[in-house]
Amino acid sequence: MGTFLLILGIILFIGLVVLHELGHFWAARRGGVEVEEFGIFFPPRLWRKRTKSGYDFTVNLLPLGGFVKLKGEHDSDTEKGSYGAANTSTKVKIMLAGVVMNLVAALGLFTLLALVGMPHVTGNQFVVASDAHYLHRAVYTSTVVKVEKGSPAAEAGLKKGDAITAIGPVGKLQKLTLSNGLPAATKRFDGQKVVVRFTHDGGLVQQKTVMLRSNAAIAAAARHGKKIGRLGVEVDPSQNGVTVVRSTWSAPIVAVGTATQLTVLTFQGLGRALAGVGGIVAGAVTHNTVARQQAQTQASSQVSGPIGIFFVFKYGAALGLRFILMIVAVISLTLAIMNVLPIPALDGGRVFITLASRVLKKPISQHVEEVIYGTGFAVLMLLIIVISIVDVKRFF
Repeated sequence: MGTFLLILGIILFIGLVVLHELGHFWAARRGGVEVEEFGIFFPPRLWRKRTKSGYDFTVNLLPLGGFVKLKGEHDSDTEKGSYGAANTSTKVKIMLAGVVMNLVAALGLFTLLALVGMPHVTGNQFVVASDAHYLHRAVYTSTVVKVEKGSPAAEAGLKKGDAITAIGPVGKLQKLTLSNGLPAATKRFDGQKVVVRFTHDGGLVQQKTVMLRSNAAIAAAARHGKKIGRLGVEVDPSQNGVTVVRSTWSAPIVAVGTATQLTVLTFQGLGRALAGVGGIVAGAVTHNTVARQQAQTQASSQVSGPIGIFFVFKYGAALGLRFILMIVAVISLTLAIMNVLPIPALDGGRVFITLASRVLKKPISQHVEEVIYGTGFAVLMLLIIVISIVDVKRFF
């Protein structure tokens, strides 16, 4: 079953590429622009078929996306049926049609998943509380890796290997989650008497009442050069299983809410990646090897290429069909987000440059277009190669 789901995931991923290009294809045909080639993946070419409509359908070697080659793709082309001869509105529609297709696919998959049971892939994932039916709840634990001598944890009998699952005031115990881990919980109950629930000795569940240290106590210790914690443990957070929530009437709302939430997280990830790239440059300039390596780790942890996507599907296959569909939906949303950014090699970059030339009333020559888009494409390919190298080191 795992192999079948892996293959299904890869096929659906290829389907996203085809769907994106179909958006460009349909918008071009509708706008009177002739299509010369519809390509899955990037050349070199593996297979070609001439269609009755007069364009070539090709399958290519490099699994880095797809393309639709239009007649007269330069803005300066004026021949009838060419992209260049189309008006600005038609050009923008053609360039953004792929983004729209991926966004619609993502929202459709999110809606379907909300109806049958949506896996939660991030902490505090969006739900409509009044219509949220939990089919399964993930168990979040914080496994103790070190206990500080004389700490509240030590007095409660916590030992290395114990798994803390909940903490809170008496009668108000709260389970740990991805977004509400042990550090956040102890900070919230600063200086209070709380109950700690944990598994001990191979599964024996225990509850102990402890008095957490206060901020004042921690600050006082710091003034004497001693670092202490509120509970006094170092933990390794982990998750067992996946939370799955089913909705009924609110499924479309959950779809939009989830897409919005993941879009925000995507931009936050891009921000961290860019900050990491900036750190790499700064570390190289200042010859600070440690800073450069830390920045490299931060930047590379936010991105993944074709190899990484394969392994995401491989691991997702072990979690079932719902999770595979969730991965496909997230990738479709990510494709929409990335392609709308003003990067010269992508759809958003072409829209930006086209509109900028109209606003400035300065037509772009064929040579300038080729330099801009060619350079952007080369940088994008180089980035994919670098990301693939990172993925090889990460997964092998």
